[in-house]
Amino acid sequence: MTTTVIFDLDGVLVDSRAAIGGCINHALAAIGRPTRPEHELHAYIGAPLAHAFGELLALAPEAPEVAAMMAAYRERYAAASLTDTTVEPGIPEALETLAREHRLAVATSKPTAFAEPLLYWLALREHFEVVAGPQLDVHAESKTETLATALAALGDPTRAVMVGDRSFDVIAAHAHGLPAIGVTWGIGSAEELHDADRLIAAPYELPEAAAILLGG
Repeated sequence: MTTTVIFDLDGVLVDSRAAIGGCINHALAAIGRPTRPEHELHAYIGAPLAHAFGELLALAPEAPEVAAMMAAYRERYAAASLTDTTVEPGIPEALETLAREHRLAVATSKPTAFAEPLLYWLALREHFEVVAGPQLDVHAESKTETLATALAALGDPTRAVMVGDRSFDVIAAHAHGLPAIGVTWGIGSAEELHDADRLIAAPYELPEAAAILLGG
């Protein structure tokens, strides 16, 4: 049986705080809402967009104003994601090490229409066998659903571990019976990630953590 390491994208592989924060404020202004200091917006990174914006606006994810904000956000994000996102230091080296022993995949709440170009732009796409994310026409897809898509695309029976920086990643992993590695260099705190099977503070720790949880 193969082994697979499945990654969240924002906050784990890349630092997207500047890109996402700027685009959220652009979207708030576009729907006539006041902008916010960008550090206040970091808590909304990593969640499915409809749920994040619903929480930000104190509205249901299905509300028309949430949909309008999502449209304004995506209009700007397609370009901003490529100019304002950086690779987390140490990630390329960790991926190269992991790829010698495991299959690699991505399960992200970012639509694949944005995730794929971003990974190519940052020279990371070649490492991943599968990149799973919602389609643009899907209003609200949970991380558990996205991870299911990734696992289905991987196909062959595989032992897998999920690597994420938010509670959504840990919940999704456990819903599928997978262990979760929580990373503290992203958005989520150690407290938020308390249910992770292992916590790490730097990318160089990834190969060892994956080996322990995958039994290798």
